[in-house]
Amino acid sequence: MTRKMIDTPLSRRLLLQSLGGMALLPLCGGLRVSFAAAPGDARFVFIILRGAMDGLAAAVPYGDKNYAAVRGNMALPKSALVPVDNFFALHKSFESFGGLFKSGEAAVVHAVSTPYRERSHFDAQNVLECGAARPHGARDGWLNRALDVMNVPTTTPGLAVGQTIPLALQGRVDVGSWSPAGDGLPPDALLIALQDMYSGDAAFESALSQAIGIHDIADDGKMGGQRLRGGNARGRAHMESTIKTVGKIIADPNGPRIATLEIGGWDTHAQQGLESGALANNFATLDAAFGALKDALGPFWSQTIVLAATEFGRTVAGNGTGGTDHGTASCALIAGGRVNGGKVYAQWPGLDKTQLHQGRDLHPTTDLRQVAKAVLQSHLGLAAGDVERHIFPESGNVRPLAGLIG
Repeated sequence: MTRKMIDTPLSRRLLLQSLGGMALLPLCGGLRVSFAAAPGDARFVFIILRGAMDGLAAAVPYGDKNYAAVRGNMALPKSALVPVDNFFALHKSFESFGGLFKSGEAAVVHAVSTPYRERSHFDAQNVLECGAARPHGARDGWLNRALDVMNVPTTTPGLAVGQTIPLALQGRVDVGSWSPAGDGLPPDALLIALQDMYSGDAAFESALSQAIGIHDIADDGKMGGQRLRGGNARGRAHMESTIKTVGKIIADPNGPRIATLEIGGWDTHAQQGLESGALANNFATLDAAFGALKDALGPFWSQTIVLAATEFGRTVAGNGTGGTDHGTASCALIAGGRVNGGKVYAQWPGLDKTQLHQGRDLHPTTDLRQVAKAVLQSHLGLAAGDVERHIFPESGNVRPLAGLIG
């Protein structure tokens, strides 16, 4: 039987309403973002900093009497620092985050790490995302398990901006993807033909409708083809333009509620820079994400938590090429309307050489799962028992970080 092509334009939103499910779309550029739908009004954005961020350069313990001596040629000059109290300072690149910190909407968690104690990027990122105590301790991601506990219906819209969905969001609950670059969707006539051709394929119908719905929201944000590029001003500008759409998608009533962003380039073995340079540029790009998310989310910022964390830190002392090598503890940055901010949460271990992990790294005193549990329980409203049994198994001795979430 021959099917007749219908030439009348079809509203993409009407097509979305007739379908539901998951979409996967290609990524162009260095920023990867993924989203998953969750019930309720609370939003959570997890920013994965791939490559191991130097936490001692992001949130500087200038008040530690051993800082300058043990840090050596990587010690930051006063001109690079914006003190937040009499002990810690932010790198001056964190303009937006610093403003949020000052207004009580952001905080730093320092000397933090996952349970992983070796120095492999691959294994460390696996632990960061699967939520287990050891590499490959789980085959899915802790955020996907959280969505499973929330009993998210598979027809609820979800999104991933990137070629692949990160492990943190992989699992039983379907999530989709969206790219901040590319040519967008095919013409409506082709979409109608595809819908007609695969009308009996529920999985394809779900994927098609999800892609159309998310692209409609993205088109309203007027992103269209932006790519994240390197460099301080460029990186910040392109992050801001991308996050403008990301925030619009999150804030949409039919949009996702949980998101992950991935920012790479933190593996600064050489020419890391101090007041300026490669690391400062990355700080500026990350800072832009915090500022742009608040602006884009508008009133939904009060219902949002944004957490930026890395797989491990870097050595306290610099190496011979103007950089730092793989370390252990770092810092995590957290912001949002429900953060008890304006402070640095830290059981500070000290920087005397006798206090360093294996004589070279910042010693970890806070488990990153403490931060995640605080978000899951106090912000997303998950039961402690579900978090212990399903999301972070074998973590009964790891308690949520007290006072972090209001």
